[in-house]
Amino acid sequence: MTDNNLAIYGTFVVYLILMLAIGYYAYLRTANSSDYFLGGRSLGPWPAALSAGASDMSGWLLLGLPGYAYAAGLESLWLAGGLLAGTWANWQFTAKRLRTYSIVANDSLTLPEFFANRFQDSSRLLQVISAFFILLFFLFYTSSGLVAGGKLFETVFGLDYSTAVIIGTVCVVSYTLFGGFLAVSWTDLVQGLLMAAALLIVPVIVMQVDGGWGAMFTSLDELNPQLLTLFNDTNGEALSWIAIVSLAAWGLGYFGQPHILARFKAARSNAEIPTARRIAVAWSGLSMAGAVFVGLAGLVYVNGHMAGNIADGEKIFMVLVNAVFHPVIAGILLAAILAAIMSTADSQLLVSSSALAEDFYKKLIRPNASQKEIVNVGRGAVLALSVVALMLAFNPDSTVLGLVSYAWAGFGAAFGPALLLSLYWSRMNRNGALAGIVVGALTVVIWKQLSGGIFDLYEIVPGILFATVAIVVVSLLSAAPHEAIRAQHREMLNKL
Repeated sequence: MTDNNLAIYGTFVVYLILMLAIGYYAYLRTANSSDYFLGGRSLGPWPAALSAGASDMSGWLLLGLPGYAYAAGLESLWLAGGLLAGTWANWQFTAKRLRTYSIVANDSLTLPEFFANRFQDSSRLLQVISAFFILLFFLFYTSSGLVAGGKLFETVFGLDYSTAVIIGTVCVVSYTLFGGFLAVSWTDLVQGLLMAAALLIVPVIVMQVDGGWGAMFTSLDELNPQLLTLFNDTNGEALSWIAIVSLAAWGLGYFGQPHILARFKAARSNAEIPTARRIAVAWSGLSMAGAVFVGLAGLVYVNGHMAGNIADGEKIFMVLVNAVFHPVIAGILLAAILAAIMSTADSQLLVSSSALAEDFYKKLIRPNASQKEIVNVGRGAVLALSVVALMLAFNPDSTVLGLVSYAWAGFGAAFGPALLLSLYWSRMNRNGALAGIVVGALTVVIWKQLSGGIFDLYEIVPGILFATVAIVVVSLLSAAPHEAIRAQHREMLNKL
């Protein structure tokens, strides 16, 4: 191992020890299922905001978005802008009502449990179907994160890919297993700050090497002036309305992401949510701006110093860090990629385990299970789900990675309309919610298989549209909610 790799390795080890220490401290604070799955609803504005952001963005923020900006230039701002608008809207319109309603609805810990309690579904069909879609999408989503972690360790340390994936999995599972939601949220706070710092520092330093920001834009204009336009692609052709809507529509997915919505339910108080919203929006805006500028600065640097292009644009962040920074600083900045991957994979594992423990085990197998038993089942579920995700991740070219592109759309379409309408429309009933969840998820899966013309539109758009129509039509055609459900809705409104 070279001296440079040794320095980077040492930095990674220190970082992982810090994350494990946080996980152990959270373990000492975990006494029941509410603590394990929602942290006892004790998150202040900073951990709530940064945990939501860090678990949302994952390695995509340091790999995918810089890679997209590297390839497409300022066209990437449509995507970043849509996500920023979605972040604000989710905190503005969902956070306070969901936190309040989840408490009123029998202290619901999971999203499926909330739907079941909100509509007083004694059959638990709504809860089980919701949990099924969560498990289905998150298995593929989590495996993609493990693949990304494996590629990071493979690239940085030259490890065998399979060994690298196993190491990354052990890192994520270790603190999630013991500390639960508190460990995930507190580590996300650290990881979120590290991710933002890395994305702001790297383009600033790289541009100092190449003469500053003015020189960067001049160089980009010389390379290809279309890189600096919002309405044309790199070939100079105008972006279609389908392309623009598809990019901006990513923001619609926020309303249905279980791992992000869990942070709203875990907030300490409604009074702190506006502060958390401002922190979350500021963090997202700065981080995504930094990610775009990493891609743009990387394009200038590669053309000026590396005599050509790189094969994989998503590696531009790692390329710049290794080329410009001292190995110790590089280790810290590369740990930001690990932080991004871990902060999402741990949240996905925890939400999936809560679906198994709370929505399947407790409701269908052991209704009288003790709190300790549920927590232990949740921990066992983390291990079991990790093994399945690890098996899917062993092949870096596995087709499961293709499913990740619409996992975000699947969650957004399946749960977004159902959740928003359940928070705002008292006439909505169980049948409408069930129809919306099923129609939204199936629309995304089917639409993805089609192509050409209108079918090039990002599948989340028709998914949300059809799900909303299904909810409204089925709710109006079936019996109105009974008085106990309406009374629960009024209680939620009174407590806002």
